[in-house]
Amino acid sequence: MRLLLDTHTLLWVFDGSARLSPAAAQAVADGRNEIYVSAVTAWEIAIKSSLGKLRVRGDYERGLEEYRFRELQISTRHALAVRDLPPHNRDPFDRLLVAQAKLEGLTMVTRDERFGEYDVDYIQA
Repeated sequence: MRLLLDTHTLLWVFDGSARLSPAAAQAVADGRNEIYVSAVTAWEIAIKSSLGKLRVRGDYERGLEEYRFRELQISTRHALAVRDLPPHNRDPFDRLLVAQAKLEGLTMVTRDERFGEYDVDYIQA
């Protein structure tokens, strides 16, 4: 399976949080799965951290390497696909993640049930 982690899911994995559902934890731990983290996640973390809305422990890039997560860059195609999404969610970070998941055939791992309103597969985080 090819998974795309939502920002909160990635942070929960890095923190070893018990908030992560057993299904999500199992999917992330399964070495057969390809796990992607979008550049939009780094952007969201950087913005929210700089505004004092989020505190992140540890080194983000080291965490990606440690868990062997694959980086998913943001392409023009990804960005333009956002305009075609219905307005179920107004969060620009989430909308870009949905567009990436749709275009790349990825399954989202998220706690946000609004992702279910889009035509994208997801695992409840």
